[in-house]
Amino acid sequence: MSILVPSVPDSDQLHRDALTVLQPGFEGTAPPEWVRRHLAAGLGSVALFGRNVTDPAQLAALTAALRRENPDVLVAIDEEGGDVTRLEAGSGSSWPGNLALGAIDDPALTRDVARELGRALAECGVNYNWAPSADVNSNPANPVIGVRSFGADPELCARHTAAWVEGLQSVGVAACAKHFPGHGDTAVDSHHGLPVVDVDEDLLRSRDLVPFRAAVAAGAKAVMSAHIMIPALDPVHPATLSRAVLSGLLRARSVDGGLGYDGLVVTDGIEMGAIADTYGIAEGTVLALAAGADAICVGGGLADEETVLRLRDAIVEAVRAGRIPEQRLADAAGRVRALGSWARISAQGAGPEPDLSIGLRAARRALRVTAGSEPFTPVTDRPYVASFSPVANIAVGDETPWGVAGMLAARFPGTRAESIGPRDAVPERLDALVARVLAGAEGRSLVLVVRDTHRHPWMAAALRLLLAARPDGLVVEMGVPQAAPAGALHVATHGAARVCGLAAVEVLTGQPTARS
Repeated sequence: MSILVPSVPDSDQLHRDALTVLQPGFEGTAPPEWVRRHLAAGLGSVALFGRNVTDPAQLAALTAALRRENPDVLVAIDEEGGDVTRLEAGSGSSWPGNLALGAIDDPALTRDVARELGRALAECGVNYNWAPSADVNSNPANPVIGVRSFGADPELCARHTAAWVEGLQSVGVAACAKHFPGHGDTAVDSHHGLPVVDVDEDLLRSRDLVPFRAAVAAGAKAVMSAHIMIPALDPVHPATLSRAVLSGLLRARSVDGGLGYDGLVVTDGIEMGAIADTYGIAEGTVLALAAGADAICVGGGLADEETVLRLRDAIVEAVRAGRIPEQRLADAAGRVRALGSWARISAQGAGPEPDLSIGLRAARRALRVTAGSEPFTPVTDRPYVASFSPVANIAVGDETPWGVAGMLAARFPGTRAESIGPRDAVPERLDALVARVLAGAEGRSLVLVVRDTHRHPWMAAALRLLLAARPDGLVVEMGVPQAAPAGALHVATHGAARVCGLAAVEVLTGQPTARS
């Protein structure tokens, strides 16, 4: 009599598949020895952040070194353009972000911007971009999406999401539509906590899913899950860990109510607070893979070999314990390898060097200029620039410069600039702050640079008092614009990319940017 013994996964292949589905980051501007070793052992992806980039030549050398260990490695980066840039973290982006493109509402231009951004990535050997954000920014109080969204209208977001995906992938860089099934109606940043989107499924389908359907139809090579709880879909698990969301809603055929997506599904950063503080990164990784995710993003905060080994071993143990079916892990690893192969073959299609001028041209078109009660007098000499700086969310980071103070100082030596944060404008300090700014700006043009004034009462209060005393003040809003305040001029840039600042300075000074 024969005895049936459950099959035991091959240990070498199991460990290799477990490494393949991880997308880790690392410290430094060259690959550490442990990254090289794990690439040779099966690691399928590497994630790059601003800390890994100094200039295009350095980045190209880094990616070449990675490919010497694994020619099909997916080299991922979070390069949305606009406020979120890793390629130009030290200077600000050469391309306006999603809200600016949505404000223009020219899908052909969006496609062109994404194509040129893709060429810049491909030129440096980056073949996989965690962008675009396909979220519908339906909640004005959203602390983490905002200008990263094309806007609040689902159809507008859909046509620009599709155009962005098409433009990026036309030069051989894989696009990743995020954050499924939609992070736009949240008031909590999932880097810090677990947002709950308490809407019914009909609203979700008619609003949040519309851009993701467009991304799928446009052939997006990857979709990133959101760390958000949607009780109408799954009252127990957040989307990243939910079979109902990933294996159901995203994967299911359209006739069964799903999006019919068969590409790579990657999680948002597994060490983000929404997962790490509720499940832990190892358990979160296991649950995400079991739910239908194919790849685990990690490394924004935990960028070391110990984290990679911990997650690899957790996956291996979960397969051996039957928590993740062996075939589920094999399928996930197969999708990662298939995308790596596509990226290697497509790398020859990037074409000429990127046309950087298109970014400034687009930023100019995105400007919304509103005149007030005072006649506009262009800045001609030594302005006083007060920049109101809220605490940056982790996705944007605080290392990327923003605003117009440096640009005005380059044109007008003697420019005075001050950066003002929320602690400078608490009620007990507000009068002193206003008096200080007014004294410093006496005899000078006063430029007030703000970012999401509607979300920051301290900023709105300071702006109101300063404009009451100086109605000729010039306001530059670099976040999500609301109603223009009283004043001589209000310039809404729809984002804080470097090119958005340059376009605003052209308006403030009446002078074009040199060599534009």
